[in-house]
Amino acid sequence: MTVRRLTTTLACLAAVWAAASTTVGTAVPVRAAEGAPRPAPVVRTHDGALRGSAGDGYRTFEGIPYAAAPVGDLRWAPPRPAAPWTGVRDATRPGSACPQQAGEVPGGSTDEDCLRLNVTVPADASPRRPKPVLVWLHGGGFTTGAGSSYDAHRLAVRGDVVVVTVNYRLGALGFLGHDGLPGSGTFGLADQQAALRWVRADIGALGGDARDVTLAGESAGGFGVCAQLASPSAAGLFERAIIQSGPCTGRPERPFAPAAASLSAVRAAGARFAAEVGCGSVRDAVACLRHVSVARLLAAQDADQQPAYGTALLPYDPGTALERGRFHHVPVLIGNTRDEGNGWAAGIIQAGNPVTPDTWPDVVAAFFPGPARAAAVVRAYPVTGSDGGPVFGAVIGDSNFACPTLRAAALLSARVPVWRYEFADEHAPSLTAGTPPFPLGAPHASELPYLFDLGGRPRTMNTAQHRLAGLMIDYWTGFVRTGDPNAVLRPDTDPPAWRSGAVQSLVPDRTGPARTAARHRCRFWDTRP
Repeated sequence: MTVRRLTTTLACLAAVWAAASTTVGTAVPVRAAEGAPRPAPVVRTHDGALRGSAGDGYRTFEGIPYAAAPVGDLRWAPPRPAAPWTGVRDATRPGSACPQQAGEVPGGSTDEDCLRLNVTVPADASPRRPKPVLVWLHGGGFTTGAGSSYDAHRLAVRGDVVVVTVNYRLGALGFLGHDGLPGSGTFGLADQQAALRWVRADIGALGGDARDVTLAGESAGGFGVCAQLASPSAAGLFERAIIQSGPCTGRPERPFAPAAASLSAVRAAGARFAAEVGCGSVRDAVACLRHVSVARLLAAQDADQQPAYGTALLPYDPGTALERGRFHHVPVLIGNTRDEGNGWAAGIIQAGNPVTPDTWPDVVAAFFPGPARAAAVVRAYPVTGSDGGPVFGAVIGDSNFACPTLRAAALLSARVPVWRYEFADEHAPSLTAGTPPFPLGAPHASELPYLFDLGGRPRTMNTAQHRLAGLMIDYWTGFVRTGDPNAVLRPDTDPPAWRSGAVQSLVPDRTGPARTAARHRCRFWDTRP
């Protein structure tokens, strides 16, 4: 399997997941429960008044602009303040997702006027009774996704917190690098900071406590949290952090987990991109790029993007920042799913790449170039029969997620309080349609339905899973409210204590401390480049 074949395989995998997606991505406005209509809430921010929607025990305000539309000369510029408005702005529907191909957002998007956020608040929240705030960064490889895909009303109602979900620039529009472009490789990260500054300025009007903010995210969103922990310009914008399946110590050469790349590498990729869209040889390449259609930019960009370090916003790779203690010292809740890699392995197999004892050495060599390194992986993870899919999934998950997450947690815990988890419900609600080539266990993103209703669709769970979902919301919002996930546990979940020095395994009816380093062969991966 050549590097070119690998690239094609990953593209096929993205297509498989996009075609199979049944939950993530459909932006549906929250509706009030059946019964007498509730009065539409109206609040006044610094930019103007907003009219939201009322639900059963919560209110929502959607599609709020937190920055100006990044169009024209503002394409590939730092986010600018949003323009104020007169009258009352309708905030009952989410804004457009940031530009992306069809996938997590069905049909995709070409609308650059996308720097919007959505706020869900408990019904009794008010400026005089403000609630702690959770700011959520969506995943999607820094290429797909939207904040509006995450219906947060369960967190708001049960957890008694305000939840803000954020759109930020994606793909080449968010992370392009170019010699003549200030802010190269970090525009999407700058958007995240602009959203946090909006929260500082305006969340009080909606009933949130602007001085009690937790920044959270999953996958690329989790890595975004890592980047903000390491960013000097994010100082003072949040008091706690939650990192889900976005290990801060990810490496660019491991292609599944999000990671940062050097500014020189991002600029080199940007030069190739500019040439691809016809702007490589013109005198003012940036001006040329700003006139290229969004559709053409999307067609030319890579499947996943990597933020740039060595920049003003991100001086160090987040992993290096953790090693050196150069990060904001706030409490952290961090973890992963038990079987992170199984979804990717299944997609690659379904795309026509079987994993058998005969093909296994070639498959490994495509992901871990170098004969000695590939041979070591094959010896540590032998494929002996029909178990090829789960073994491949274990290699992806251990090397890209589980072991880097444990490494990041260890680096963080040397300086700040850290709470670690592993989500391990092997029967979690599926995020894909169809039958995979092998049981996926608890794959990447499988914990999300326990916190959110995804894509506007209700969850389908059994009694034990509903109890686990309630427990997880208690853990997460206890951390948001106090820095301790045990702070608000309720009797209906038969709550087991979460010990800060242990990895909490999250499984229906079996939640408790777990030994994860041995399961994921982290001693092996910690000695591999």
